[in-house]
Amino acid sequence: MEKKKIAFICVHNSCRSQIAEALGKHLAGDRFDFYSAGTETKPQINQDAVRLMKQFYGIDMEQSQYSKTVDKIPAPDIAISMGCDVGCPYVGRDFDDDWGLVDPTGKSDECFIEVIEEIARRIKDL
Repeated sequence: MEKKKIAFICVHNSCRSQIAEALGKHLAGDRFDFYSAGTETKPQINQDAVRLMKQFYGIDMEQSQYSKTVDKIPAPDIAISMGCDVGCPYVGRDFDDDWGLVDPTGKSDECFIEVIEEIARRIKDL
């Protein structure tokens, strides 16, 4: 049976959605195909996110992931918004869920870790 495609969407596709893609593949890649995208891109994934994901999960997001726009991923079966504090992108359809996560960019490691742990919890609940 074909796995459902889950896409994590935020504006810049550089932090929360990238963490979710990496954790999804790590924790539930046997059950779903995971993608992340945004309406704009950044030249690189947030370096605090990269460092902390390496530290806690041994995942190097820069090996297999990059900032990309929604048109560069397959049409998802499930689209999840990371949180619309910066304005929700439209992906051609309504979101199935909005996780409403705080953007930790520029904040403390503690803030990043809270967001990473919340994403991991929600992925385990999928």
